[in-house]
Amino acid sequence: EAVVRAIIHAESAYNPTALSRAGAQGLMQLMPPTAARFGVSDSYDAGQNIRGGVQYLAWLLKRFNGDLTLAAAGYNAGEGAVDRHGGVPPYSETQYYVRRVGQLAERYRTALSHQ
Repeated sequence: EAVVRAIIHAESAYNPTALSRAGAQGLMQLMPPTAARFGVSDSYDAGQNIRGGVQYLAWLLKRFNGDLTLAAAGYNAGEGAVDRHGGVPPYSETQYYVRRVGQLAERYRTALSHQ
């Protein structure tokens, strides 16, 4: 749950109508092909977007053997970029994103443990 919250925070700052310059949509900023791949017909529907984003994240975690850093890098830059670079791609945006998601996830874990 903390990781999902961290990704939503980093991707859209909890804005369900967020649209990136690249065309990513909704809370978890799904690209249209990714949304379609995971059965999301309306990326601006919060429930569908989160369901699709969680399924994609779970797929990435499985693909990268549970490595959250690589899964986050794949979420940001695409799993192909992680494969091509043999790890976190050297893109400044992706390197910042991976650090940010890690920091936010830790904050959410701490907050959730005190509820």
